[in-house]
Amino acid sequence: MALPIVNSIISWFLKKRKHQVELFVKYPVEVQIEQMLQLLRTAAKTSYGEIYEFKTIKTYEDFKTKIPLINYEGLSPYIQEQRTTGNSILWPNKIKWYAKSSGTTNSKSKFIPVSEDAIKQCHFKGGKDMLTLFCNNNEDAKLFTGKNLRLGGSSAVYEDNDAYFGDLSAIIIENLPLWADMSSAPKQEVALMSEWESKMDAIIKETVNENITSLAGVPSWMLVLLERVLKYTGKNNILEVWPNLEVYFHGGVNFNPYREQYKKLIPSDTFKYYETYNASEGFFAIQDQNNSDELLLMLDYGIFYEFIPMDEYKSIHSNTIALSEVEVDKNYAMVITTNAGLWRYIIGDTIKFTSITPHRIKITGRTKHFINAFGEELIIENAEEALTIACNKTNALIKEYTAAPIFMAENEKGSHEWLIEFEQDPSSITDFQNALDTALQNINSDYEAKRYKDITLTLPVISIASKDQFHYWLKSKNKLGGQHKVPRLYNDRTFIDEIKQYQLEQHS
Repeated sequence: MALPIVNSIISWFLKKRKHQVELFVKYPVEVQIEQMLQLLRTAAKTSYGEIYEFKTIKTYEDFKTKIPLINYEGLSPYIQEQRTTGNSILWPNKIKWYAKSSGTTNSKSKFIPVSEDAIKQCHFKGGKDMLTLFCNNNEDAKLFTGKNLRLGGSSAVYEDNDAYFGDLSAIIIENLPLWADMSSAPKQEVALMSEWESKMDAIIKETVNENITSLAGVPSWMLVLLERVLKYTGKNNILEVWPNLEVYFHGGVNFNPYREQYKKLIPSDTFKYYETYNASEGFFAIQDQNNSDELLLMLDYGIFYEFIPMDEYKSIHSNTIALSEVEVDKNYAMVITTNAGLWRYIIGDTIKFTSITPHRIKITGRTKHFINAFGEELIIENAEEALTIACNKTNALIKEYTAAPIFMAENEKGSHEWLIEFEQDPSSITDFQNALDTALQNINSDYEAKRYKDITLTLPVISIASKDQFHYWLKSKNKLGGQHKVPRLYNDRTFIDEIKQYQLEQHS
């Protein structure tokens, strides 16, 4: 069958789904309540369902009264029991797959259950809807005349107690339907390679002569790959390699710091960028308009949403509201109940609604300060532990600090800058730098992956603040006192550059 005909058939099939999207846009509250009740019915006979009497829950008020809010630390024992016994603890039937990711306060990695229901009704559905919404907005799209270049994370999959764990991207690739796998590049055995240097070389060799029409992956990793493609081919830009390239589907980290670099790599006014919001815990939202930074919250994926106003946030002791109560431009922590057995789970992300009809959102950050400019998911607990180790090894004492990303520039890798005021200087700044880097890699597997062979991140940069610099900066902001603190980690350079500039001005 000629490729243009295949493109037309697949595009027509995907557009049929648009009517269902329009249905939940029109009846969002009703669809969400039905999702909640269906989840309760399905899991009523699980251990968790019997503990919290799912059978007796008929309304949202019952739901939030009877089932506690929970974070990963609270849910971890149930997940561990489910992994090791295979019993129906959180979700009926044995869960075979677990997405492994970093960020917990007391372990290097966390294991998020990914049920068959979640794979098919959430993650795959999200992937199809991403294509549906793009095709609906671009009638002349020819995506399916070529292939999608997919770039996942660390793709090794491991077996333990008859369960499999690895990056979500590896789980998705392992389970892809035949039609999706055939329309993707590289082939599965290359996509699942775990050694990144070899993997990137293999991807380039396999794809440079393919008709690539779309890209999908995290911006920081994709940038590294595309720069290597140009070096390998000797071309001036990516469109000279893949002239039919139409769209880049991206997510995982903030795209804004990378936007100008992508415009140089892909110099086209018609090229599209489409953002998605998906994680190990679920596929949540998709950009549904061209040239927009708003994402449509997908309401029929087997996920029930609740929200905690951030000005009232008290972690698991917070009060939640349902979708019917949200307001535009207010910051909320997101709480999810999913078809993989996450019950009233505080995912740690914060969002705001840009629109109520339909429910469109923007990702605003995390419930805690963090750095995730390159997918490293560095949180405060990681930083504090690593700094303590570095101080112990170099006989140093820290008075104040803040850290922020150094974004990738042309032909330069990313990094982290740590602006530190030492109470007692380390025996060697170089030793401190190396000890901090090693400790972070040992504590956080996502940071470790990004540091591997300096592919994305290089050694952290240690900048030394002058005596009482943070104190004087806070004073200049009229923010001295116990309620005002130096932001320890921040996902852009707002604070660190301001503090450094203030230091320069005071010493000029």
